[in-house]
Amino acid sequence: MFLTSNSNKVMAACVVAMMMMMMMSEAGAMPRAGGQSKHSARTRNKTHDAAAGMVPLQLDPRALVPITNIRPLENASISPWTYNHSHDASLLPPVLSEARCLLQGCLNLEGVEDQSLQSRPIMHQVMMLRRVKSAAAENYHYKLESRIIAVGCTCVRPTIQQQQ
Repeated sequence: MFLTSNSNKVMAACVVAMMMMMMMSEAGAMPRAGGQSKHSARTRNKTHDAAAGMVPLQLDPRALVPITNIRPLENASISPWTYNHSHDASLLPPVLSEARCLLQGCLNLEGVEDQSLQSRPIMHQVMMLRRVKSAAAENYHYKLESRIIAVGCTCVRPTIQQQQ
């Protein structure tokens, strides 16, 4: 298992790699002016195949900035939560932590649950890389995936609709 600092470095490197892959795919999808290219069709197909195919991933640990620890919010919030950790060795990052709200209501100033308010998860989209075995060879490549996960909980007023 990774140490915390190494895990942060791997996460930062994955984010950089995913951003590069997204920029490459967006650049390949942009239309050319006038529908014509100054390159021959053969060159254009090679360029398109390279952009749509695999991208080399190079990690430089010297370029990563260490992340400083901050106070954990999950227990200081009026809508406390805990984390469920899932592990998938074929994903980068291999460990995914998802928040789960501990209360239905929210804590008041005395620390007692107030049912007039509701705890709701805060959802966030994360990008991940899935390691996939190539069909023809014994090599692997990475496929970009998107997931929506809960990253914390917040306190909201319930929506009440009057029926007539």
